[in-house]
Amino acid sequence: MIEDKNPQRTSLSELGEFGLIEHLTKNLEIKQDSTVKGIGDDAAVLDFKDAKTVVSTDLLIEGVHFDLAYVPLKHLGYKAVMVNLSDIYAMNAKATQVTVSIAVSNRFPLEALEELYDGIRMASKIYNVDVVGGDTTSSTRGLIISVTAIGVVSEDEVVYREGAKENDLLVVTGDLGGAYLGLQVLEREKEVWKVNPNSQPDISMYSYLLERQLKPEARKDIPVLLKELGVKPTSMIDVSDGLSSEVIHLCKSSKVGANVYEDKIPLDPQVISTSEEFELNSTMVALSGGEDYELLFTVSQDDYPKIKGNPHFTIIGHMTQESEGIHLVTRANTKIEMKARGWNALSEEKEESEEE
Repeated sequence: MIEDKNPQRTSLSELGEFGLIEHLTKNLEIKQDSTVKGIGDDAAVLDFKDAKTVVSTDLLIEGVHFDLAYVPLKHLGYKAVMVNLSDIYAMNAKATQVTVSIAVSNRFPLEALEELYDGIRMASKIYNVDVVGGDTTSSTRGLIISVTAIGVVSEDEVVYREGAKENDLLVVTGDLGGAYLGLQVLEREKEVWKVNPNSQPDISMYSYLLERQLKPEARKDIPVLLKELGVKPTSMIDVSDGLSSEVIHLCKSSKVGANVYEDKIPLDPQVISTSEEFELNSTMVALSGGEDYELLFTVSQDDYPKIKGNPHFTIIGHMTQESEGIHLVTRANTKIEMKARGWNALSEEKEESEEE
């Protein structure tokens, strides 16, 4: 499919590694005052003065994390940056720089990597982060992308997964489940395309879900908004592996329990209707789907008046004593123990399927 979209094919061997790096990074701009030296030396030089530095890295592997049958390379470049920036914002920090490393097989021409970097450049521009380094190398198994994100936060504003207290309110941004359903739509249409390559699917009715999957947005606005409201979360995490996994992470790190109320979980109407279409439970989609890249955090009850009614936030539960456990309170008012059923890249099923 890549060949069809790129009639012009410039072999990467024509440029060599250093020529490729220079070609792909020549249009990247430096905007952060903390970037003393970006691409072009043995290492980047950053100066954050007295602030704390936060760093996060994610690896995206073709066939495991993305499928180029339906993921445009430009979107992939954008998303690769987003998934890392989300981790920085989950620390209540400001993202400032990223490094991007790629391993690529010889089936990719230069034009394909230009598309990938168009997405990376767009993300760095919109989110005001500098691309300050990385690496390129060859791959025998398709495309591999590794992004490291760097951010800055003052010592009195940094928020960890630990810190939640009994009776703290549990809050989530945005809505959940859309990205997972977007993936289900894409997978379904891929199977249809396999049977009939000439078919032209009408997926316009799933536009929100597809955007959540293919072009997610990290919540850069939330640390800024919380500061404006005078609220410092007691704990925080980004929702990348499903709501249930993230709630459990917060509880284990903070040594507390939690009650999450099913009827409070924010769901877009498109999530509800598409869950019904796929005969899925929309609550389970939100709990286990993943890739929403919203922020989940806890606040003291004293801060309730400051966040009450804010359209960016939904209070979905509260923290309890550790001995009480972690539960979903259903619409029927029964308690069900929450378990982490989010996507696991290292599951035995995944490994077996790869070996087959």
